Amino acid sequence: MKGVLLINLGTPDDCDPKSVRRYLKQFLNDPMVVDLPGIVRWFLVNCLVIPRRYKNSAEAYQKIWLKGNLPLEAGSPLLVYSKAMKEALAIELGAGYQVELGMRYGNPNIRTAVQKLKGCDTLSVLPLFPQYASAATGSVIAEFLKVASKFAQWNNPVVRIQENFYQDPGFIAAYAHVIQKHIQEDFKNKKLDMLLLSYHGLPERQLRNSTPCYKTQCFSTSDALANALGLSKNQYRVSFQSRLGRTPWIKPYTDLILPEFIQQGIRNIAIACPSFVADCLETLEEINIRAREQWQSLGGNAFTFIPCLNTEPLWIKAMAKMVGE
Repeated sequence: MKGVLLINLGTPDDCDPKSVRRYLKQFLNDPMVVDLPGIVRWFLVNCLVIPRRYKNSAEAYQKIWLKGNLPLEAGSPLLVYSKAMKEALAIELGAGYQVELGMRYGNPNIRTAVQKLKGCDTLSVLPLFPQYASAATGSVIAEFLKVASKFAQWNNPVVRIQENFYQDPGFIAAYAHVIQKHIQEDFKNKKLDMLLLSYHGLPERQLRNSTPCYKTQCFSTSDALANALGLSKNQYRVSFQSRLGRTPWIKPYTDLILPEFIQQGIRNIAIACPSFVADCLETLEEINIRAREQWQSLGGNAFTFIPCLNTEPLWIKAMAKMVGE
């Protein structure tokens, strides 16, 4: 039996303040996420950030929490879409494969997923982050290795870890297909002025000692998508979202580039988020709700939100190919 482990970042068990606070405590206390000296990180996270943010974060989750309308079940979008992705991949791979899902933070956790796979002869580990960042992919891999090392009863399975796939042809083709479905002929008909590719941001300090470079990978993904879509340099831009605190993060910032568009006479935009493969808080609330409201308040016209890959068939086939290789 060949095992496949999909790993995503994680989500609260529920959207109430208590659940969100518990999730943020686990997430933000990871030294690979908040890369500050231990005592500084503990004080900053537990005494300042979480007390100030958990109620607002809970309200944000409540806005996007799925109600259980078929074909999707109720719950956190990230978990629901990730589970659907896992099930679709299992069908695509067919007999001889066992596919499990683990979350770095929250449930189902990596330990539970690894326990289910411990009878497999080989194991392919696929962190669901196209671009490598130590705060995401690095933390996920470290936790997997920590968990897997405790299962010495395994018959030394062959383990293969996919660290990134930011330029994988299947990934690019699938994302380009999803984008194309939503913008269709808008550029040709002059109904769309700009495609904005918004990536999750990182503190600039995390880039200094980072190999490979996350920012470079984001721009490489953007160029590959633009080539697949046949876009010129003046038809798309790259930005970074989700910054936290006062420390400098990767620029340009998504929320600050929108006013620049207005000043440049751009009124009709579409936004995709190619650092995510499953829709989540950062895409559904931060972009499709808050960024949309900001755009409308600035006087913008069309705002087209492009969903993530989720269970797009081309993406499922791309994952299956990565596993097969």
